[in-house]
Amino acid sequence: MTRREAAMANFLKGYNCSQSVALAFADMIDIDEATLSKLSSSFGGGMGRLREVCGSVSGMFMVAGLLYGYDGPETGQLKADHYARIQELARRFEEKHGSIVCRELLGLSVRHDVPVPEARTSEYYKKRPCPEIIGDAAEILEQFINEQNEQNS
Repeated sequence: MTRREAAMANFLKGYNCSQSVALAFADMIDIDEATLSKLSSSFGGGMGRLREVCGSVSGMFMVAGLLYGYDGPETGQLKADHYARIQELARRFEEKHGSIVCRELLGLSVRHDVPVPEARTSEYYKKRPCPEIIGDAAEILEQFINEQNEQNS
């Protein structure tokens, strides 16, 4: 199963968009899946259904941070280099979808949505592009990781 397929399958199991992407890369990260799932749980629905940054984008950023991030009070080039990676991931996602903002991706005018998620029914999946968006995020991140590995070899 590809990471794209794994991320999409995670969403169809009931994980939120952020968890779906992050968990598709769990084998690459030195963190247990339960902790990774909890860490990414707040970012579904554009950060707790606030409809801000898409959870799948937040998932990409979390994985990138765990793989390439810094762990101290960095203020110099190390921080700049990492932020450049994050901005590149955002650019690639935005190039494909026109935005990294959940409400814009879903065509919603509501900003701060109610905290109760909709039931995951077949009708829910028919009206939401989320599985494809999640798959795209996983694919973008996988390609980025592959490029980083090639540059470092």
